[in-house]
Amino acid sequence: MGYSDRELLARIVQCEAGGEGDNGMKAVATVVMNRVNVSVGEYARISQGGSIRNIIFQQGQFDCAMETLKNQYNPQNIYNMNPTDVHYNIADWALSGNRLNEMGDCLWYLNPFKPICDNTFPYNGSGTFHTRLGDHCFYRPTELYRQT
Repeated sequence: MGYSDRELLARIVQCEAGGEGDNGMKAVATVVMNRVNVSVGEYARISQGGSIRNIIFQQGQFDCAMETLKNQYNPQNIYNMNPTDVHYNIADWALSGNRLNEMGDCLWYLNPFKPICDNTFPYNGSGTFHTRLGDHCFYRPTELYRQT
């Protein structure tokens, strides 16, 4: 039996941002739900009208959704997570329609492992830098995203 949307969201939140505090985890949940609910572009097609599962498991999007990275076992994956009440509460918060206002309509984030965020991400120019929260840079869609 597959994980419920709540379980998937709690696991991806823990795996992707478990060490980033409540706002960091809410930011990740916001990006996931923004992708689920966007009405244009690649993620609108992937979510097929609101599938959290499709968004989380889209090839190459979330390292935590993959059991292997660069042909090596990835021990930090959603299957190895043990969400706690904090993660379920954030999943419930996001599933209830809440979003972290600072994230706006951001569709991407990454940890650049450097003090400065790049101006664009993904590197095809479909996202532009919006804000930094903790170690992660967040990007909102550009007009180019509509064409994806």
